[in-house]
Amino acid sequence: MGCTASVYAVGRRRKKPTITEVVVYVPPMRIPAQSDLQRSLKGLIPRDLVDRLACLRKQISLVAEDTGGSAMTELSRALEEYLSLVIGLTKKEHGLENLVEFKWKVLEDGRHENSVSNSWFEFLSVVHMMAILTLSEADSLMIPKDHSGSGIRVLSLDCKRDAVDLLLKAAGYLEFCVREVLVRIPADIKKGLSKDLQDGVLEAISIQALGQGTEIQLGLAVESQNATLSVKRRLACEQLIFFSQAYHRLSKCDMNHEYGKKHLWFIKWKFLEAKAAAYYYHGLILDKGSEPACHVSAVCCFLAAQELLTESKRACLSFCLAAPVTRSPPMWGAMKHLHQKIPEVASRKSQMYGYLLEEEKALQALPDLPDFQLSLRPDDYVLPEMDEAWDRERWKLPSQSLKEHLNDSEDEVETE
Repeated sequence: MGCTASVYAVGRRRKKPTITEVVVYVPPMRIPAQSDLQRSLKGLIPRDLVDRLACLRKQISLVAEDTGGSAMTELSRALEEYLSLVIGLTKKEHGLENLVEFKWKVLEDGRHENSVSNSWFEFLSVVHMMAILTLSEADSLMIPKDHSGSGIRVLSLDCKRDAVDLLLKAAGYLEFCVREVLVRIPADIKKGLSKDLQDGVLEAISIQALGQGTEIQLGLAVESQNATLSVKRRLACEQLIFFSQAYHRLSKCDMNHEYGKKHLWFIKWKFLEAKAAAYYYHGLILDKGSEPACHVSAVCCFLAAQELLTESKRACLSFCLAAPVTRSPPMWGAMKHLHQKIPEVASRKSQMYGYLLEEEKALQALPDLPDFQLSLRPDDYVLPEMDEAWDRERWKLPSQSLKEHLNDSEDEVETE
């Protein structure tokens, strides 16, 4: 099996490097690395159960390496099955929580990230990988494979709705990791975990998934003839709140590493886009007022939106150039519309109400954006049932105490 994995690794190195396109931000995928489950669990649980654990773990690793993580359906199915087995390792009554040294590595470069003797770490890593796969699937849906001759890329309504569902699902996985799994890992182990597994980072990615779901909803509202200005403003403001919260979580984490810096640029880019949209739609609503002060405030909103849009372009460029280099997608959704409308409206309204801006200089403060209760929430993740292979009444084990098992393991190490 080791030789097979090496072949896959060599194959990946020979591939012509490509610059990927990013719509949904996906952190680097972590996959299982080789761990000796058979030796650690020998004599403590049935051999066929140990073999299933080891084989599924190896299958997940090989499929991920062979496909670069693109075999989402196959990987998701294997991860769900594996998780139902890992649950048994976490049960205190089985006494196996700290016996196996679980190893994980980064798929892209094969760099080992963690080696931890704790079954809750394995549980966390599996659910985290499920979340990353789900984010990858959402990203794939938002990047159409077919390009029309005109260069215009069309996404179906179903693709967009499915992407929102996947983002809520991924947010649910990550929220579950923070709420139910990280709290069970001892503090000394948590300190040594990969930076991607910090609770603040997991919370931020969960929140930004909701923000990107709202971004897609705003695009759908812009394309709909029935969506009102109030609905569009609300969605833009909610998107802004999500990305503001995500940045707040990340600002408390150690992000001084390659992927961390790129992640922060992505949040800044999306935050600025959302703020530009929020001020634009807020300005349109204020401009409907009859008082001069309403028009002055509206123009302030339009000018702020234009400046924020310019900043967002710079942030997008910085994100794309930050290692690993990526391509931003062509304009889509609400921003495709707003990159044209904001400069046009800002210029027209500034000329129209220029005299009021001169007369009402005292009123030229940028108005506060309205605050809204957030609509999107992560999906509740429901764990699979523990595999029936953990039914101890069916087990047929040789009589061997844990102390004898540990002595056997030490003897094996000495004789190698």
